[in-house]
Amino acid sequence: MASVSADVGFVNGEVSYWYREEGLPDLRPRLDGNLSADVVIVGAGYTGLWTAYYLKQADPSLDVVILEKEFAGFGASGRNGGWLTANLAGSHERYARTHGHDAVVRLQREMITSVDEVIAVCAKEGIDADIVKGGVLNVARGTAQAARLRASVTRMRSWGFEEEDLRLVEPGERLRVAGAMAGSWSPHCARVQPAKLVQGLARVVRGLGVRIFEGTPVTELAPHRAITPYGTVSAPYVIRATEGFTAGISGLRRQWLPMNSSMIVTEPLPAAFWDEVGWQGRDLLGDEAHYYMYAQRTADDRIAFGGRGKPYLYGSRIDARGHTPAQTVDALWSLLLDFFPGAATSTVAHAWSGVLGVPRDWCSTAHVDHATGLGWAGGYTGHGVTTTNLAGRTLRDLILRKESRLISLPWVDRTVRRWEPEPLRWLGVHAMYGLYRAADARERTRSRTSFLARLADLITGHA
Repeated sequence: MASVSADVGFVNGEVSYWYREEGLPDLRPRLDGNLSADVVIVGAGYTGLWTAYYLKQADPSLDVVILEKEFAGFGASGRNGGWLTANLAGSHERYARTHGHDAVVRLQREMITSVDEVIAVCAKEGIDADIVKGGVLNVARGTAQAARLRASVTRMRSWGFEEEDLRLVEPGERLRVAGAMAGSWSPHCARVQPAKLVQGLARVVRGLGVRIFEGTPVTELAPHRAITPYGTVSAPYVIRATEGFTAGISGLRRQWLPMNSSMIVTEPLPAAFWDEVGWQGRDLLGDEAHYYMYAQRTADDRIAFGGRGKPYLYGSRIDARGHTPAQTVDALWSLLLDFFPGAATSTVAHAWSGVLGVPRDWCSTAHVDHATGLGWAGGYTGHGVTTTNLAGRTLRDLILRKESRLISLPWVDRTVRRWEPEPLRWLGVHAMYGLYRAADARERTRSRTSFLARLADLITGHA
């Protein structure tokens, strides 16, 4: 098969396809001199914008400033797969070890609530982000995957998921995927257009009086100060909302690992294709492979399809513009056709990559230190579209010292050790994904989960 990156009209990078329709936004003014504020937020992605939104809703008199290196929504908030999902950004079992079972059930229920909260705010504020709450379908393609899928449904029963929250479905019941042997479906997921959501949020918070300075990189954080080349913003609270870009701030290179994820989007597919596969409900789609994929049917009838490419660059480097290697584009296209052979009538229109933040224990966290004023939320491990909303409301309550159910959730004030120095970081991550790929290959002919996947989890603490 010829490389799809050679097709006429194919675009690689340029942040993401989600900006292709309306174009990249013009930069807002950068910081010019020293400022004071009540709260300064570093990063104008979902976390920073939701935090600003809820702070201004709680107290309109607050002076909130956001500093952004590029433009609002340049990072994962404008590149993700558009999954507004209730999936927990971390391990139920890990959280339970420190806070107990019932606390984790509460956290899981808050994630479900957060899906509807995002939808409600978008409706209230007039943010048109192509939202459709069609649920999420997970498919198993092979007997080992099917066994894992059934076990995961049983496991989620212990975390408060009833039949109406998650159920097994027959192959083809919601969507016909080639080779699917089993499936599970949950209603707690909605499709969104990521860039429309983040740009809409930026518009709303500016309307509330939040000052956003773009083209303004923060090079260092100190108690009550965010330091940039163009001036310092002083505030009682300094909130870090930089997710996968955290490694670029002085002293934080090993805090969260910037994990690469890549996506492709097809040209529009005809009505006959959608009828053939039965993708009428706009369900989000995932699978039970270790080297997993994620997909959505877009508002303009394309398939947006994602997975891991080069998972990690040495030294926590980031390819900021989203360029994706040709072999990754070809691999994603081949996998898409393996799921949907009928899509071969189309081709790839756009490919891009971005980074998500991964803590050493793969569990997200939110924290505010009232003594230094330093706070943060992140480490969403790929589940940030919803978790950022919960983060914004949680940071609001922490900053305002408000007693609420949110500040006692098990992800608040979680202490996580740093990642290992290089080259151990690079070796560990690439070993993990190499083992996952090998495990998926073995499981095509085996009925049990490969020991290679368990070894990968052990190496990196993923499980």
